[in-house]
Amino acid sequence: MQFVLMGFSQDLGLRMFAFEGIAADRSRRAFRVGVDLALIPRYGIRMQELPLLCRELLERRGELEEKRTFSFTEEEMRLHADGCATAREAAAQKRKPYRKPPNNQNGTGWRVPPR
Repeated sequence: MQFVLMGFSQDLGLRMFAFEGIAADRSRRAFRVGVDLALIPRYGIRMQELPLLCRELLERRGELEEKRTFSFTEEEMRLHADGCATAREAAAQKRKPYRKPPNNQNGTGWRVPPR
């Protein structure tokens, strides 16, 4: 099933994202995902990321369940933040170049020793 963002509405601190699920037989069903906006700064989630995170939630759960309204919970936010931190650490480790320790014989390979 593919999920297409149709829009969102907001009521106080709750943003509801509306998605349309398109099945392989081209049938369509409406889905909604709610996000508590007060929680997202705590986990370093930006507003721009919310539609994609909600779509990922639907891709994990949408077809398997009959219900069509979900919540992007604090636990899922924590898992997302942990995954981002792990990815940042892996990228930082990947960037560190190996450096040979300095030695006191720099340049002696091309110099002729004095006689």
